[in-house]
Amino acid sequence: MKNYVSYELGNNMKAFGRLDLDFKDHANGNEEEIAGDNYASTDEPIEEAYVGIQYGVTSFSFGKQNFASDEFGIEEAYEAPLDEDQFDAVDTDGDDTFRVDVELDQVYLVASYELEAEDKDGITGEFFDLFAATEIAGLELAAAFQQHTPIGGDSLDTWGLSAGYDFGMFGLAADYSVTDDSNTDRETTLYNVAATIDVTSTTGVAIGMQNQEEDNEEDVTGWYANVTYKFPEAKNVSVFAEIADTDEDDTDMGFLAGMRVKF
Repeated sequence: MKNYVSYELGNNMKAFGRLDLDFKDHANGNEEEIAGDNYASTDEPIEEAYVGIQYGVTSFSFGKQNFASDEFGIEEAYEAPLDEDQFDAVDTDGDDTFRVDVELDQVYLVASYELEAEDKDGITGEFFDLFAATEIAGLELAAAFQQHTPIGGDSLDTWGLSAGYDFGMFGLAADYSVTDDSNTDRETTLYNVAATIDVTSTTGVAIGMQNQEEDNEEDVTGWYANVTYKFPEAKNVSVFAEIADTDEDDTDMGFLAGMRVKF
């Protein structure tokens, strides 16, 4: 559920705020205990909650929101068999995030800084992210960089490049991202290749492949295919189905089906 408001302030300025709720984790029962000192945590339904000021093509915001690196990535899965990209493998959102967005005619620039965030492993630290994208005659190009500095540890540097082309009814895109972990001297890479097909004005198909490889570990390859139908009378209502699998020995093919209503 997405809630957004904005108010004109005059002199080409605007104030805005956003509150997005996501109940997917609660519906799936993803309540988990965080190890250590009996500290329990339940996933919050609040996905984003921030306020900001826009002046011309530039906006400044602060609060619980996505990092600049969250803009990166081309995967088209509802539930990706692997991490969406290496930025997603580290972290792409925080509770105390400053973010600056600049939307020019042909270029989109984003920078963000997380004051102090807690990642999935309970390690506190800082995040600095950059993202840039442009479109030239149907060709979309993007690049991103993230530096995560845990308290008491060395930094994790992640960078990525992506490209995609829209052929009309058919789209093809690929991305490549790398994380360099200074603590372990290990490098992890992940790439995505995805194709989208507009079968009709209401039905779309997506097919994708992923590969993730870490130094001194076997690489893992995953694939997915999905179909989405949007009701012509209500474009915000859709149904979908997806299958996905990886070449890991202890996994089986997964199947997902559902309905989405956008507010």
